[in-house]
Amino acid sequence: MAHKQDPNEKIVFIGDSRVRKRDYSNVVPPDYSAYPGKSEAFIPNFLLKEWMVGVVVLVGFLVLTVAHPAPLGYPADPLNGAFIPMPDWYFLFMYQLLKYPYTSEDFIVLGTLGFPGILFGGLLLAPFLDTGKERRFYRRPIASSAMLLSLVACTYLTWVSWDHYQHELSVNGTIPEHIEREIKAEEAIEKGLPRPIPGKEKIAAMVDADDPAFTETMTAAACISCHGVELEGGGAPALRGVGDHLNKEELVDVITNGQGEGAMPAFKDSLSAEQIDQIATWLSKQKAAAE
Repeated sequence: MAHKQDPNEKIVFIGDSRVRKRDYSNVVPPDYSAYPGKSEAFIPNFLLKEWMVGVVVLVGFLVLTVAHPAPLGYPADPLNGAFIPMPDWYFLFMYQLLKYPYTSEDFIVLGTLGFPGILFGGLLLAPFLDTGKERRFYRRPIASSAMLLSLVACTYLTWVSWDHYQHELSVNGTIPEHIEREIKAEEAIEKGLPRPIPGKEKIAAMVDADDPAFTETMTAAACISCHGVELEGGGAPALRGVGDHLNKEELVDVITNGQGEGAMPAFKDSLSAEQIDQIATWLSKQKAAAE
């Protein structure tokens, strides 16, 4: 340090011993690529990358749920025996798993707690069980096989569940509520009418409610136990306005031979041809236009 005011004197600064030199090696880890056998620091480098991957997966998952939302059905009707409950698509594999004998009935605890506990427990224990430094999947046979098996099982169970659901719809002649809603909305728009509001549709009034075909024959045949006391529907479709969809000949065929592999039983052995004709004639008069 200079001791006099000489502009030509060379000034050398020495460090102030009172200022401590800070060590940032623990705050920002060095690049370990230059050290063979070493890896990057778990916090914050590795954890930050894992979080970023998780965010990308979560965003992709949200995009799928927004693009293919669960269809909004009609208000719940506990008397509707034709309704087939189905979970959201991402739970179909678990829904199908619970149908198998070893995960239902006497083994319901195994299906609802055992299997999910094994799956989620395996995910939680994975970091502690798979402690190898090898990252290439083909050199990690146990972890890679478990992941591949899980993906194949989920895909297969989802496909089987959806295929069985479509088969049930075909056998019972049932149209899913969200598709039925779209059809009714399109028909209303074509006729220049407002879109129908599910659960608030106006029910057609019965024609000739005192007709013996209804008060005697259908009551004796226990038709109202499924179709409702006022034919408003319940365990089976409503029959009010059925004349708009089926003519007398079609109604005779349905009553005589049944429909949907037992969903609608056949009455050819319990009712005479005259009684069936009487019921079909009365039902063919039940039209919405007759309100």
